[in-house]
Amino acid sequence: MAYNFSGLKKEIETIRDWFAKELSHIRTGRATPSILDGVRVESYGSQMPISHVASITVSDAKTILVSPWDKNQVRPIETAIMNAGLGISTTTSGDGVRVIFPELTSETRETLGKILKAKHEEARVSLRSTRDEVWDDIQTQEKEGKISEDDKFRLKNEMQKMIDDANKTFDEMTERKEKEISA
Repeated sequence: MAYNFSGLKKEIETIRDWFAKELSHIRTGRATPSILDGVRVESYGSQMPISHVASITVSDAKTILVSPWDKNQVRPIETAIMNAGLGISTTTSGDGVRVIFPELTSETRETLGKILKAKHEEARVSLRSTRDEVWDDIQTQEKEGKISEDDKFRLKNEMQKMIDDANKTFDEMTERKEKEISA
């Protein structure tokens, strides 16, 4: 009998997407626009993502230019970025806000490494939880007589292979980010 692993595959994809997004928010020495994804700006009486009120472009390896569509938004954008606590500095110019990424100190690199490891572990825990739910479902089906004991162990091996592949992907993503932080 074939077990439907589509729920597991979807959950693995969801966890991977979440992990990738979390990694994009960890600042490295390079300018990346995704670091501003979580910054919200006070605009016309409501909080909006920065990308809804301005265009964001990378000027060079250490600088991002945030160009608001309404020039009156320069100050609120600068304030929002500074208050976000991202460890980056800003300067305003006629065309918008320049976001400058300072060189990472060894202390900052160490802190970012700890954050990275915590996020990695969080992804692994989510994956383990999902695996446990699927395994419980497989065992329940075996107890109810829907699948044989042999099928149960074959499905367990199949499930574990998917989990191992996902963990390997998470390890590779973490390794790439570690290299970015230490570069």
